[in-house]
Amino acid sequence: MIRYASLFSQLIAIFNRGRFHNLVFHHKAERYCKGFDSWDHFAAMLFCQLAQAKSLREICGGLSCCLGKLRHLGFKKAPNKSTLSYANAHRPWQMYQDLFYQTLDICKLAGTPKHRFKFKNKLLSLDSSTISLCLSLFPWAKFRRTKGAIKRHLLLDHDGYLPTFAYISNGKKHDVTVARKVPLSPYSIVAMDRGYNDYNLFAYWTENHIYFVTRLKDNADYTVIEERAVPQNRNILADQLIEFNGHYARKKCPHILRKVVVWDKEQNRQIVLLTNHLEFGATTISAIYKDRWQIELFFKALKQNLKVKTFVGTSENALYIQIWTALIAMLLIKYLQFKSKFNWSLSNMVAFLRWNLFTYRDLWEWIDNPFDVLPITPRSVQCPLPRNLDSIF
Repeated sequence: MIRYASLFSQLIAIFNRGRFHNLVFHHKAERYCKGFDSWDHFAAMLFCQLAQAKSLREICGGLSCCLGKLRHLGFKKAPNKSTLSYANAHRPWQMYQDLFYQTLDICKLAGTPKHRFKFKNKLLSLDSSTISLCLSLFPWAKFRRTKGAIKRHLLLDHDGYLPTFAYISNGKKHDVTVARKVPLSPYSIVAMDRGYNDYNLFAYWTENHIYFVTRLKDNADYTVIEERAVPQNRNILADQLIEFNGHYARKKCPHILRKVVVWDKEQNRQIVLLTNHLEFGATTISAIYKDRWQIELFFKALKQNLKVKTFVGTSENALYIQIWTALIAMLLIKYLQFKSKFNWSLSNMVAFLRWNLFTYRDLWEWIDNPFDVLPITPRSVQCPLPRNLDSIF
C-alpha cells in the first residue's frame, strides 16, 4: 500500500480544483475540448517549469514515463506533442493570469515575513525585464528592424519578496505606460529606476498619497528651496527640497520634492535620488532605494531556475502561457519556503524538487528535513533480483 503520492502530485494538490474549474468556466477554456482538459494542460506546463523540460518532446516523454504516478490526478494518458502544442496556441492565457493571482492569495495565507524596515508602510519595487526573441520565429513580437522582444513588468512586494502585479507587453511599450496601470494603495512606497521618470506620474502619486523613490534625471532643471542637515558619518552628501523650473515640468508636477545625494562606495560614484517623502531620514531613503535591488535578484532567479528564456511554442498565446506558468511556479516555490523550517535557498529548492519530483515522500516532512526523510518504495514496483546472479556478470 502506498502511503504518499509523489512530490509533484502533492504540489499540484495545493491548487484548489474547484476554484480552478471556475476559472475554466469563466474563460471558456474547454470549448471544443476533446479529451485533453485544462487541468491536464496546467499540470503539463507546470511540469515543464519544475522539471526544466526544454521542448514539447521532453514534456510529453517525461509525463509518459511517470504516468502511473499521475493517474490519481485525472491523467488518462500523457498528451501528444501536437495536442499540447494546439492547447498552448488556443487555450486562453488569461486563465493562467487569473490563476497567478489565486496562487498569490495562497502564498499570503502562509504568512509572509515583513520587510526589514521599521516603518509600517507597504514597500514595493517596480521594474521590467526584456526577453529577446528571434524575429523569424516570433514575427508578432517585432521590436527592432531585425530583433523581436517582449517585456515582463513586475511589482515586487518586499513582504516576502513576492510579485503582486505582473504584466506582459511588447518590447515597444514604455515602462511609464504600464506604471500608470499598477494598482497602488495610499501611503505605500514604490522604489524604481530612472526609466520611470515622468512628471505627470509623480504628480498623480503625490496627490494620492503614494510615495516614490527613484533616481533624478541628469538633465533635470530645478531650484533648491531648502537645505537640510546631513547626518554625520553616513554616506549622505546632500539633502534638499527642490521644485522644477521648466514651464511644462512645473505645470505637470507643481509639488515640492526632495533630492538626496548618496555616495556609493562600491561603484565610487554619486547617486542622486528623488522622492516625494519629506519625513523619513535621508539614510532611510537611501536604504529603500538600495533594497530595490531585490527585484533585480528576482528577475535573475526567474531566468536561472525556470523556463523563461527558451520557449516550447512560438505563438503569442503559447509564450504568454509559459511565462505565467513560470510566475505561478515561482509563487509555489516561495510558498514552500515560507512553510519550511529548513533554510532553503531558492536555487537549491528548485534543484531538489527537480531531482525528486516523482519520489514518494511526505512533502511537508521533506521540506523540513530534506536529507533525513527517505523515499518510500512501493512493493508493487520493486524489481526482484534474478535467481542466478552470475548470469548478469
